[in-house]
Amino acid sequence: PRWLEGANPSVLATVGVGDLVLLDPLSEESLLSNLRERFLHKEIYTYIGNVVISVNPYRQLPIYSAEMVEQYCNGNFYAMKPHIYAIAEDAYSSLRDRNRDQCILITGESGAGKTEASKLVMSYVAAVCSKGADVTKVKEQLLQSNPVLEAFGNAKTIRNNNSSRFGKYMDVEFDFKGEPLGGLISNYLLEKSRVVWHVKNERNFHIFYQLLAGASDPLLKRLKLQRDCRHHGYLGDENPRLPGMDDLLDAMRIIGFSEAEVMQLLEVTAVVLKLGDLQLSGQFQASGMDACVLRDICELIGLQESILEQALCSRTVEAKQEKVVTALSVAQGYFGRDALAKNIYSRLFDWLVTRINESIQVTAGERRKVMGVLDIYGFEIFQDNSFEQFIINYCNEKLQQIFILMTLKEEQEEYFREGIKWTPVTFFDNSIICDLIESGKGGILVLLDEECLRPGTVSAATFLAKLDQAFGSHEHYESRKSQSDRHITDTSLPSTCFRVHHYAGKVTYNATGFIEKNTDRLYRGLAQAMWQAKHTLLRSLFPDGDPKKASLKMPPTAGFQFKASINTLMKNLYSKNPNYIRCIKPNENQAPGQFTDELVRSQVRYLGLLENVRVRRAGYAYRQPYQPCLERYRLLSTHTWPRWTGTARDGVQALLSDLDIPPEELAYGHTKVFIRTPQTLFNLEERRRRRVEELATVIQKTYRGWRCRTQYQLMRKSQILISAWFRGHAQKKRYQHMKRAALLIQTYARGWKVRRALVRGGALPLLPPVLHSPFSLSPKLQKFFLGLKNNLPPLTVSDRSWPPAPYRFLTNANQELKTIFYHWKCKKYRDQLSLEKRAAMQTKLCASELFKGKKTRYGPSVPEPFQGDYVGLQKNPKYQKLQAAARGKLVLADTVRKVNQANGKVSAWRPCRLHTPIPELPGVLAVPAQDADGTWCLLPQQTGTGGAKGDVLLVSDHVIEVVTRVHQVLLETTQQATTIHPRRFSTQFKKSSIAVTVVQGPKGHLEPVCKKKGKKMEVLVC
Repeated sequence: PRWLEGANPSVLATVGVGDLVLLDPLSEESLLSNLRERFLHKEIYTYIGNVVISVNPYRQLPIYSAEMVEQYCNGNFYAMKPHIYAIAEDAYSSLRDRNRDQCILITGESGAGKTEASKLVMSYVAAVCSKGADVTKVKEQLLQSNPVLEAFGNAKTIRNNNSSRFGKYMDVEFDFKGEPLGGLISNYLLEKSRVVWHVKNERNFHIFYQLLAGASDPLLKRLKLQRDCRHHGYLGDENPRLPGMDDLLDAMRIIGFSEAEVMQLLEVTAVVLKLGDLQLSGQFQASGMDACVLRDICELIGLQESILEQALCSRTVEAKQEKVVTALSVAQGYFGRDALAKNIYSRLFDWLVTRINESIQVTAGERRKVMGVLDIYGFEIFQDNSFEQFIINYCNEKLQQIFILMTLKEEQEEYFREGIKWTPVTFFDNSIICDLIESGKGGILVLLDEECLRPGTVSAATFLAKLDQAFGSHEHYESRKSQSDRHITDTSLPSTCFRVHHYAGKVTYNATGFIEKNTDRLYRGLAQAMWQAKHTLLRSLFPDGDPKKASLKMPPTAGFQFKASINTLMKNLYSKNPNYIRCIKPNENQAPGQFTDELVRSQVRYLGLLENVRVRRAGYAYRQPYQPCLERYRLLSTHTWPRWTGTARDGVQALLSDLDIPPEELAYGHTKVFIRTPQTLFNLEERRRRRVEELATVIQKTYRGWRCRTQYQLMRKSQILISAWFRGHAQKKRYQHMKRAALLIQTYARGWKVRRALVRGGALPLLPPVLHSPFSLSPKLQKFFLGLKNNLPPLTVSDRSWPPAPYRFLTNANQELKTIFYHWKCKKYRDQLSLEKRAAMQTKLCASELFKGKKTRYGPSVPEPFQGDYVGLQKNPKYQKLQAAARGKLVLADTVRKVNQANGKVSAWRPCRLHTPIPELPGVLAVPAQDADGTWCLLPQQTGTGGAKGDVLLVSDHVIEVVTRVHQVLLETTQQATTIHPRRFSTQFKKSSIAVTVVQGPKGHLEPVCKKKGKKMEVLVC
């Protein structure tokens, strides 16, 4: 039809039928077949209107990614495939946008996936919230509370590897923007009996196995524990492989637990385990016990062994201010031990919840929006059902009652209130079962409390007799006596049991143990012993052990406390808008891809899914008050947009009549409009989305036009202002320029007139025409400087070229500019040199001052760099002593030859001493090497002495560098210059003076030749 055009086909483009309201034909078989088909195609979610049915796949599916969260965020509930994210988004958007408190009720059998569903809801809400630092911290704390509570409150059962053995209800509080502020957790009925006993193939709570598997050896030693689970009595013979404690400790750190609190928590957990290892001895009385285990427990909690032993082996009874101490039998001792272990663990779990609430709870202030998530144990039917199953199933009866009252019954009543005609649907109302259990005038729980408080001997038989007397004729109660009265023979019902017809089926309960578990009695002596312990946490768990607060009044029973908690929970849930997730277990083996028809059929029946579908089919899928409906959809009609002046009902009727929707799809009540199918609602949402886009385009267009006009007007005003200021500034500059030009012209004109008068009068000689006026010089000067700028010589320091002056009167100026430029060029070159190159340049400059124009060999030595070390002093190992003598003061290291004083022959120099001062050069020390012929070093020395054997005449291949280095060292140490004798000089050989003459030898001589004749020596050099 035309009114469904444009609808998103993704709702129908799925396996089977995504919404069971659209299932045709409707029957139990067709419903079951649809669930099976979708499950086998990995479509585990199905709708019944706004109720989500979740079938546990028992495997990971790729449908919880960040892209999937983005897809469902701000989406319409019916716009996409059924998913748990859809109901989470619907609840969150209703809370954020419509300011309605929400609660999400997750129900189903044990192992149906309730815990995982609650975690998925919380993770989705955390993902779609904003990403501020404070918000992220709150989200992390809320999410990390799950693994902590699962470790201490979950256990493996026959039906579920991670079964919640407690009920949890979390209220998450949001501010007006929808950002989480904190939360509050409530826990219900921890199955503490699991601490001391569990059936075969089940396990104790996860924390015990995680502690033994993940704790380090020093920590286990400190806690007095052994890693093998089989050494601890409460854990049985199984030794499972569970993950360690790293994730748990990280979660506790994120929540805000200190290291001291974590350690105390683990110590109390270890005490519970050690109590299971405590063995009592004695034939009739608990007169002795395992001393080692007792010592370990007392060391952990800081208590004297005698106090704990007395509390476990005896009982003190107070009557009329008299105390009577009675020794306990072995059985009574074990009962007291187990009762103490259960109480410690139960109170520890309550403390853990309270401590988490301290971290995540929001301080009192303005009213906040609240979303509650309920994850509580599912309906349980075991082979042997006791008090725990009775309480758990009672809780599920109350949740079913909420579902009935707030969906099925409320559905019909709302139609009657609104005046909508429809065909009523019959459904089973379980109020009669709830009254049977909790009625204050005589329900099973009330009779159980009376039996527990009755003086005299009480037992399961007396309790069962009282039940038979009160409910023998009740249609939902059975026992062996009531069957006999009705002339029914049923051997499957033992004489110690009674049967209740729950909404989920008949459950047989064993009355044995009801009295003891409901009383939940802990000997006062044990509580007082725990209060005397020095362990801070354990002591705080037993305030009733304080003798000053001791009371003879009987504490409330477990049934009474649970009933009060459930009533408080129901009141809380009734105050919020409910959202339902009905979890179904497909098989008993926890196997993926396996669908057991009979098991699923029984769950479909007791969950009332078929009745729910019939109610939705008989009625309308969506309803909304007129005013919100008009406000949301009035933009779809020209009659109601942009303003409607009539009543809200008339506006909705006018609006929907314009949209050409078939009349059978709509119904108008007294205060609400009703829409039959989800497709019609989605069609409205799709039209609204398109209309919002159109209006958004109009708003954007109008805004952009206004912004461009405003920007243009601002730019126009700015341009006019800038133009005015610019024109004013330009006229001022033009005026100043004209004024300066006029003054200059006047000045030259007056000067010209005066000079002309003086010339005519003969006072001044006739000047060259070129100097008569600066007007003739300015172009020449400008040409000169511009030409010089464009023809500067290169920056090479060896280049002394310079362009000539174009005019004679500029010759001196040109020469000065050349000198300035060359000095500047040299400075630029020097600034670029490193420290080593500067020192080498300084040495070369010193050599130039000493030898330039005085020695023939100076010219060829200029391009040769001075190396200083010609022998590899630092690299050659045979110069170690010489290098040690230098000690970082090396000036020159070279191989030289010595002139013989007797005959003038040149030979290798072999001095007998390591340090040889140079004669007549105080402050200069020659350090020759003993292991290498002629190798010596030149070092500075603060003081020097003359040689005793006379002067030494040395021959070197690097005489220019040697003399330059000696000259520099002498200047540094004595501030005296070296005297250079280019041709003749005298030297002292021992006691005689020798005159030395330097003569230019023939070409081809590579080395100097010395010829001595008497007291004269002639040196031939090349």
